[in-house]
Order: sequence, then structure tokens, then C-alpha cells
Amino acid sequence: MKNRRFLSGLYLVLVALFLYLPIGTLMVLSFNSGKSMSSWQGFSLKWYQEMFSNQEIMHALGNTFTIALWSASIATVIGVLACIALNRMNERKRSFFLGLNNIPMLNADIVTGISIMMMFIMFGISLNYGTVLFSHITFCIPYVILSVMPKFRQLQNMTYEAALDLGATPVYAFFKIVLPDLMPGILSGFMLSFTMSVDDFVITHFTRGAGIDTLSTLIYSQLKVGVRPTMYAISTVIFIIVLLILVVSNVLTSDKVKKKKKDDYKVSARFTGKRLFASTAVFVILMGLCVYYTVSVGKTDSGSSTVYVYNFGDYIDPDLVSEFEEETGYSVVMDYFDTNEEMYPVIKNKTADYDVICASDYMIEKMIGENLLEPIDFRNVPNAEYLTSGIRSVVEDFDPGMKYCIPHTWGTYGIAYNKSLIDDETLRLMESGEISWKILWDKKYEGQIVMTNSLREAYMVAAEILGYSINTTDEKQVSEMTDLLIEQKPLVYAYANDNCRDLMIGGSAALGVITSGDVLYARDANSDIGYAVPVEGTEVWTDCWAVPASVGNREGAYAWLDFLLSEEAAEKNFEYIQYAIPNTQLPDFSGDPVLSPSESVLAKCETLKNLGTEGDDLYSRYWKKAKDNK
Repeated sequence: MKNRRFLSGLYLVLVALFLYLPIGTLMVLSFNSGKSMSSWQGFSLKWYQEMFSNQEIMHALGNTFTIALWSASIATVIGVLACIALNRMNERKRSFFLGLNNIPMLNADIVTGISIMMMFIMFGISLNYGTVLFSHITFCIPYVILSVMPKFRQLQNMTYEAALDLGATPVYAFFKIVLPDLMPGILSGFMLSFTMSVDDFVITHFTRGAGIDTLSTLIYSQLKVGVRPTMYAISTVIFIIVLLILVVSNVLTSDKVKKKKKDDYKVSARFTGKRLFASTAVFVILMGLCVYYTVSVGKTDSGSSTVYVYNFGDYIDPDLVSEFEEETGYSVVMDYFDTNEEMYPVIKNKTADYDVICASDYMIEKMIGENLLEPIDFRNVPNAEYLTSGIRSVVEDFDPGMKYCIPHTWGTYGIAYNKSLIDDETLRLMESGEISWKILWDKKYEGQIVMTNSLREAYMVAAEILGYSINTTDEKQVSEMTDLLIEQKPLVYAYANDNCRDLMIGGSAALGVITSGDVLYARDANSDIGYAVPVEGTEVWTDCWAVPASVGNREGAYAWLDFLLSEEAAEKNFEYIQYAIPNTQLPDFSGDPVLSPSESVLAKCETLKNLGTEGDDLYSRYWKKAKDNK
């Protein structure tokens, strides 16, 4: 018996740790003064201060909860009405419609999201706040029906019929007799719908339009440069609020149950007039706030006074948006995405209209070929004269003549190394710039290597070792590169992209393939981190601003481009994102391989090219083979 109790207790402890240890870790990191997840740099409340002062986070938070309240409320009303109709059907029809009701809950969210998005596109409906709300109402209704329908089956019809016999109208009898018995199910359906709406990412991601972000989509959009600890802070606040509500609710319920006798428990569970009035008052207040917020969202300026910007998440100092608005008089609506592949179909299908977008080199090339970008009139961007001369030759590789884009940030891929975890000979080769990509295949660093989890960058490393172009579409060469990557697998500690820097900072690995954009972040957190570009050469990347062919506010777009190239904006942005910005007004970083690659390094670099559908399919097929190989 004692052993069984011990095992049961141990099982519960393990389950609790599994569920709450990640949340506990997140809460601790929200008080870390540093940005790294791998090292504690002291207690601080600065992320909470930044959270409350960040308009983007507060806006996303407002969208998250207002959409959840609206969708849960409307879905609850529709769901209850549907249950009334279902209750009047015979058993056969009811079973059929309840089966249909279960399909959306069993269906994959991505299928639901894409289906609803395609419906909006087919009918020419522009994605906006309303499309997200409609989508949330749609997927919430089945949960309400699932919660309320069992209560209908528990109803005692003779009570309702007796009320009618005594002269009550059907409506009066419903609200006085039926509704109180249904209320526990209605509340469960409402809370379940609210929770599902707050938690949703996939459907929101596919149906949101310009200027609409929820917390989940905002967090996702920051993956390119890493999620900032402000998100840890807001997640902690939300968790504590929900926890307090649950604790208070359970304590109050427990006290009431103890005070009531078993005989009148059913009566106590029913909603009395006072409780119903109090609940209604709270609900009205909440919905009033929702109405106020929703109306304020709808008042966003449109047309020539607003500039719509589509950018990688957390890729610009938020303060610059306010400064631009004050300086130019334009208002800015900025939306975020995580990858170029996420941004491309939005511009291609015109599901939302933007005036300025940020895109990487190969995507710029692809969009130029499909006439999705318009040439930039550099007479309207006088600050373009401050672009560094070296960047122009890089841009020529994907935008001949630099006609369609203006560089935002740039850098290289190389090897990050921890000086305390590599031997003296490797350190000498790293610091002298004589290191080879082959070091990542050296067995003495087995289990200490972080390899990139990006298809093109992984094949870039293999291509450089074999002496092939990083843009080759020769299947024999791609096959050889795949064999090389498979050979390396037993030595790799982890395949990672953004979190490579955190693994390096925490000392989990000695070597890692990393973009130069993440090196300053890592170096600030751990002074033992260094960076080297291998002798064979590497990929040079550029993220650029461009103007879509469907631009609505051309003057505002040019004002935005020129503003970001000003000295003050460039300096502030560099301090915030810590990526190299090709602007001559910034300090001279010559000699720093991270911020200013030398001419000799650039001579050995290639830019990723758009390979087309056949090329992409070729690499995807062999990448799957490499990843699946044990």
C-alpha cells in the first residue's frame, strides 16, 4: 500500500513538473536582466517596464482579448440557439447534426485556417479585424454546442410545461425555468470558447489583415531575430492572472459547497437573481470595453495619411515608428512575418495591401521576376547616398543596378566558436582567418557542434567544402553534398537556427554555424564567443526594403525609406537590433568581420539565388533524405 501511494505521488509530481517546469523557467527568465535564455545576468524588472511601454505588445494584447470576448460571446448565443433547435429534432436528425458539429473540432487547424482564408479571397473580401473575428466565431460554435447540449438532455420538461400551464409565456418560462439549468453548460462553453480563441495561432495567422496582430502571431513573427524577454514578461502576467482567477473561483465554490446541505445543493447551483444581475453587469462592462477598443481599432487612418509596412518581427526599433510619425505626419501600420515564404503569398495574392516590405535577397530577385515590385525613384530617397559602397556590389547579384530595393541590414554566415572549449590550434586558425568549414567534420569536436537547421545554409556549408556553387542545381552535386551532411550527423550536438546563439552562450557547444547578425548578441552575453568566416568562402546575405507594385501610398513609402537612412534612425536601429547596417554615417567598423566583411572575404562570397520550383523541389527532396537518415 505504501509503495502504491509513493508511486502515485511520484507520478503526480512528475506530471506537474512536465506541465509547469517550462512555465516556471519562462517566469524566471522574465526577471533576467540579460536577453539570453542560457545565462543569468542579474535580477531586473526592465522587461516588464518595456512591456507596458511597448505599444505593439499592448495593441496585440488588446486584439487578443477583445477578439476572444467578442467571438466567445457571439458563439455562445449562436450555440445556445442551435442547441434549442437540436433539442426539438428527433434522435436521428440530432445525431446527424451533432456528428457534423464534431468535424470542425477534429479537423486540423491549418485546414480550417486555409479554407476560411480562401473563402475570403474568392469573394474578394480583404483580410482585416472582422475576418479574424468571423473565423474565431466559426471554430468556437462547436465547443459551445458540445458544452450546452448535455444540459438540455438533463432538463426536466415537466417543469417547463407546468410553467406554461400556469400562464407563463414560452419566453418567460425559458428565462426563468430552462436558462438557470443550462447556465453551467453555457458558462463552460463560453469559457472554453474564450480560451480557445486566446490560444489560437494558426487560424488567426491565415485570416488576419494589415494592422492586426495577436500575442501568438506577434511572438511567432519575432523568430527570425529571437523572441525578446518582453514576451516572457507578458506571458508571466497572463499566467498569474489566470491562476489567481482559478484559485479564487475554486475557494469561493468550495466554501459555498461546505455551507450548503446536500439537499439544497441543486438550488445553490442555480443562478439567483442577484448572481445573474452581477454576472450580467460584469459582462456588460467587459463588452463595453470591447466595443470601445474595437471602434478605436476601426478608426485607424487609411489612404494617403497612413503607411502600411510589412516587416520581419522585431527588426526595427519601435521608437522609430513614433519618431517617423512625429517628423512626417504620417501614421504607420506595421505588420510582421517570420519568413520570406510567409510574406510572399500575401503580396502575390494581395490578401493585404502594403506600401513598404522587407525581404531577403533571393526573395527580392524572385519578386522582381514576377513584377511584384516597382522600381524605386531614388530622387525621392536622398539619404540613399549614405549607403556604403561595398553593399552596392552585393545587391547587384540579385537586383542588377539596384533598381528595386534599398539594403536594410547585411552580413555573412560563419562559425561561432567558444574560446574556452576549443584547442589552441583551432583557436589560432579561427583568429587568423585560416579556418576551414571542415572543422565541423572533425571528430575531436563530436557532440560539440551546432549545425544550421536551414536547408539552403546547410547545403551552402557542404557546397563550400566541395568547391561547388551554393546555388548549384546539378543533381549529382546536390547528392554529394547530401552524403557529406549525412556523414556529419553523428558529430552534431543540435540542429538549430536562432537558438544557436543561446547554445553557444550557455557553453553547450564549442562550434556553431551562425549568421553574423546574431554574433554581437552572443558576444555581449559571453565574451568567450568569437566569429570567423572560413577560407573556402560563405554566403553573404542582405535584407532590403522594397515597394510593392500594388503600393497605395507611394509618397509615404519614400518618406519611410528616406527616414530610415538618416543618421539618427540608422544609429538607433543598430543599437536595437545589433545587425550590421550599411550606412556610412555609422562608426567605421573596418576590421570587424562581424560588422564589416573585408574585400577579400566578400570576393569569396556568394548570394543565395532564387532556384525556381524545380530547384527548390530538388533541394527539399535531398534535405529530407539527409534529415531522415539515422
